[in-house]
Amino acid sequence: MQNTDTHRNKGLPRTRLLKDKAARWLVIAFSVLTISPIILIIYKLIVKGIGQISFDFVTQTTPDTFEAMTAVASGERIPGGIANGIAGTVLMVVLASVIAIPIGIITGIYLYENQGKKRADFVRNISDILQGVPSIVLGLIAYLWVVKHITQGFSALAGSAALAIMMLPMMVRSTEETFKMIPVSLKEAALALGVPYYRVILQVMIPTGFSGIMTGILLAVSRVIGETAPLMLTALGSTLVNWDVTRPTSAIPLLIWEFYNDPNMVGLIWSSSLLLMGLVLIFNLLSKWIASNRT
Repeated sequence: MQNTDTHRNKGLPRTRLLKDKAARWLVIAFSVLTISPIILIIYKLIVKGIGQISFDFVTQTTPDTFEAMTAVASGERIPGGIANGIAGTVLMVVLASVIAIPIGIITGIYLYENQGKKRADFVRNISDILQGVPSIVLGLIAYLWVVKHITQGFSALAGSAALAIMMLPMMVRSTEETFKMIPVSLKEAALALGVPYYRVILQVMIPTGFSGIMTGILLAVSRVIGETAPLMLTALGSTLVNWDVTRPTSAIPLLIWEFYNDPNMVGLIWSSSLLLMGLVLIFNLLSKWIASNRT
């Protein structure tokens, strides 16, 4: 391979070869510069947070300020963990997915089947605008809709509603784009055999585009799993493990914010952030793997 490149380069002017090498090294330099922040962030989180990670960290609830202060003063590991945050994150993300996934897939199918129509274009534009709305605004909307008029207080349901709204645009877009990649002949063949339209969608189109739809789901989940602002206005937080959707609940991002405001809990910030970063990386890598194995 090297001999082939040398043979090709023999007929090229020296100036062109120098420009080619300069451009190549420039691309490499900017690539390293691009990935270096995430590498440094992960390194910092591992160094600062790995010492606090233990079995108790994921099975016990957060300690109070006095317990943390005593542990810090004696140079010991801060007792307790973030079990309440893990439980709240799981509860709200699962509930948000239950709300957003069916609506997002159905809306994406509608946009695919009605391309070029004014109503579909309007829905698509609204979805694109919604994707750019700040998360704190969506939290305020969920507060006005759910907290004030449905649950009459902060709750996991309100937090899930805010996260579901954030997930919808990505779900809609991923479903529509996935369906566009499916050959039209596949749908026409099913209809020509007399298969009802709803069965074509459920048994032909969705299974064929399953990998693309699943990729969109995982990316949407990885986006909302680290959100803090909307949960501050909806879920509020809790020191206990809570599985009741009508009561306030905690989440890992909320706990990180609470630890930040308590000087005695600073040691838990890094470990909580490390766990959250790990979850986001897992979802992103899983979505990449599914996308690379798409048929």
